[in-house]
Amino acid sequence: MNAVYLVCVVVLTAAAVLTLARVTMGPTMLDRSVALDVLISIVICGLAVEAAWNQHLFTLPTLLVLALLGFTGSVSVARYIRGFDDIEDEEDGA
Repeated sequence: MNAVYLVCVVVLTAAAVLTLARVTMGPTMLDRSVALDVLISIVICGLAVEAAWNQHLFTLPTLLVLALLGFTGSVSVARYIRGFDDIEDEEDGA
């Protein structure tokens, strides 16, 4: 079980580091938004691994809140970007 836990921690840490690199180097706001959504998913997975390791359910409400926050954030950014696309279409006369 220690080996599985160690592999999960290493993989999640590597994924988090690469995702943070994408957040800092992302050329557009949409790239950064997707990277932050992935980072929230990685944090959720990390908390789930910790809960499985310690065999408790105390982090379940935190996992649910983070999942809702990630979904709401992604939808909000998508609608925000969509609003700018609609404004640009109106200015072009389309």
